[in-house]
Amino acid sequence: MKTVSEPIASIDDRVRGLVADLVDSVKLPGRAGVAAAQIGVNLRAFSYNIDGEIGYVLNPVIVELSGEPELVDEGCLSVPGLWYATQRYPFARVSGIDLAGSAIEVSGFGLMAQALQHETDHLDGLLYLDRLDRESRRAAMKEVRESDWF
Repeated sequence: MKTVSEPIASIDDRVRGLVADLVDSVKLPGRAGVAAAQIGVNLRAFSYNIDGEIGYVLNPVIVELSGEPELVDEGCLSVPGLWYATQRYPFARVSGIDLAGSAIEVSGFGLMAQALQHETDHLDGLLYLDRLDRESRRAAMKEVRESDWF
């Protein structure tokens, strides 16, 4: 989870299978997004499920963040059970490609913006805990160390 993911150089059966797995994974209740890194694949890809809109982006890059950053409650499948207020921009836009290799953009406000930032962070080797202030991060890491799954 701390490794920067590799760009997808060509779209093949492996990448198509990855997208199918990501989309299937994000359909489960309570999942706003899943990055390839979270399922053990070191490629730049993620899926999202926001307000019933399900999709994916290959080689995503954040191209726009706007508005005044605000604290929003955030959790993560990689650190289950933890929720901390995290600074996020209220609007985000990512560009990338789809399985046909065509350029796509995904953007949104609120939860969509948060998910785009969160999943792109995973592909850049970051967890949302890395964005917390010192005191909150210390508390979060203590919770991680004391958790049943650690």
